[in-house]
Amino acid sequence: MFATQDILFAFGLTLFAGLCTGIGSALAFFTQKTNTKVLSVALGFSAGVMLYVSFVEILSKAQDALTASLGNVAGAWATVASFFGGIGFIALIDYFVPSEENPHEVQKVEAMDDQCEAARFKKLYRMGIFTALAIGIHNFPEGLATFTAALTDPQLGVAIAVAIAIHNIPEGIAVSIPVFYATGDRRLAFRLSFLSGLSEPVGALVGYLLLMPFFSDTVFGVLFAGVAGIMVFISLDELLPTAKEYGEHHLSIAGVVAGMAVMALSLLLFI
Repeated sequence: MFATQDILFAFGLTLFAGLCTGIGSALAFFTQKTNTKVLSVALGFSAGVMLYVSFVEILSKAQDALTASLGNVAGAWATVASFFGGIGFIALIDYFVPSEENPHEVQKVEAMDDQCEAARFKKLYRMGIFTALAIGIHNFPEGLATFTAALTDPQLGVAIAVAIAIHNIPEGIAVSIPVFYATGDRRLAFRLSFLSGLSEPVGALVGYLLLMPFFSDTVFGVLFAGVAGIMVFISLDELLPTAKEYGEHHLSIAGVVAGMAVMALSLLLFI
C-alpha cells in the first residue's frame, strides 16, 4: 500500500523527533539554568503549531476519510469520538504517572536547596530515572502520531515532527539535569535522556506492524482524529504550562501565535 521510501521517510522523521531528547541532554551541560526566555518562546511555538495543525488540518482530513467510508452523520460522530478518545488515552497515561516524576509537572532543582546533600542527591537521581520512564511512556503515542502523519502526508509529517522535536528538547533536559546533579556522570545522564526518546520510533514501529495490514479510510480517520486529540492535550497540559513556567506569560503566548502563523503560512504555500 505504501512505498518503501515513504515508510523509511516516515520512520526517519519519527526517529529525528525522538532523539531530540538527546539534544536537550547535551544542552543541559552548557547551561546553569534551564528556565530561559528562548525556551519559553520555543515551547509556545511548538504548542501553536500543534494546536493549529490539529484543528485546521488533521481533524478535517480525519472527518473527510470517515464520512467517505461511514457516511456524513456517522463519520462526523466517529471523528468527534476519536478526537476525545485520543485526549482520554493520553490523559489516562498522564494520570497513572506520579506527579513527582511526571514530565508535565515541572520540578525545579533549586527548590531542593534546603535539604541535606545526601537526601537531595538521592531524590534527584530517583526523579531523573522516573522522569526518563515517564517521558518514554508519553513519547510512544507521539511516535505513532508522527509516523502516521508522515506516511499519509509528508508535509504534515514534517511539521508535526518539528513541533514534537522542539518539545522533546526540554524533556531531555528534565531527565539529564537531575541525574547529572545527583551523580556527576554526564554520560549516564545523556544515555538515560537518549534512551527515553527511543520510545517514539518504537511507537512508530509497533503502529506500523499492528495497523498497516488493516489500513483503510476508517482506520486512517479514527487514528488521525485520535492523534489530533493527543496533540491538543499535550499542547494544553504540557507545552503551555511549561512555557509559562520557564518564562513570561506574554512570551509563551507570542510563541503560540508565531507557531500558528508559521503553520498557517506553510499550509497556504502548498495549496
